[in-house]
Amino acid sequence: MHSVDINGRSVLVTGCSSGIGRSTATYLAHSGFTVFATVRREKDASALRQLGEPNLIPVCPLDLTQPDHIPAVVQLVTDELQHRGQQGLYAIVNNAGTGVTAPIELTDIGKFRNEFDARILGPVALLQAFLPMIRQARGRIVWITTPGLLPIPYVASIHAPDFAVNCLARTLNLELSKWHIPVIMVRCGTIQTAAPDRSAREMQAAIPTGPSDRLALYQEALEKLRVEFGRLDQKRTPVEEVARVIYTALSARRPRLRYQVGRLSGLAATMELLPQSLVDAIMMWRE
Repeated sequence: MHSVDINGRSVLVTGCSSGIGRSTATYLAHSGFTVFATVRREKDASALRQLGEPNLIPVCPLDLTQPDHIPAVVQLVTDELQHRGQQGLYAIVNNAGTGVTAPIELTDIGKFRNEFDARILGPVALLQAFLPMIRQARGRIVWITTPGLLPIPYVASIHAPDFAVNCLARTLNLELSKWHIPVIMVRCGTIQTAAPDRSAREMQAAIPTGPSDRLALYQEALEKLRVEFGRLDQKRTPVEEVARVIYTALSARRPRLRYQVGRLSGLAATMELLPQSLVDAIMMWRE
């Protein structure tokens, strides 16, 4: 496969405290990219500095629910690129966000709102700030998403933003086509990150806090889901596989607009092609 010369190219990766973001940031830095690795907390920035990777530049704070963080990040990136003699920002990898596992009826609205801020509104604000630099570098945009646009019960706070990301990515591809800026989705399924275990713990912790009469309606299904999470934990794809796919998306001269990675990503992509009524029937049967 033909690839671009990554020497002197810089990438900003969001959500680098752990999981896909951290693995991607370190992999890209080891591969020769200059990587701006954004985190919300100083302790995570300090942990990244301790890796001693000269191409890895921790950026803190960047909480995408706080748009007032963005101008300082833009200034830091601008100054560092000038110091390194690089022209523009080659790519943004939108990875930040987690999601909460719960029925829509019992979902914490504040957490739901934060998820849309972190995965939709915040990244759009970030792109608005950095697109002139990406245009200058003739770069690209990468969005990390779930493996398929499927209505899976109890994970709406994870999947609903991905429906919006699908719209944003495809729309941006149309709007930015004249500058040849591809917007790429890397669709991940069953990856070894801290998020699944954290989601299971949060789900378990949330169960006693809701109205008891409503919780009782979902108790059996939520317990079944908790057990299913445990089984999936034994079959997850190493997070380094995602980092390698992202590297391919960034280095390919003619990148695909969609990449799939993870054990269930192919199945989810296939199901996405089925009639909506059939997909809904399959999901109801799983219940």
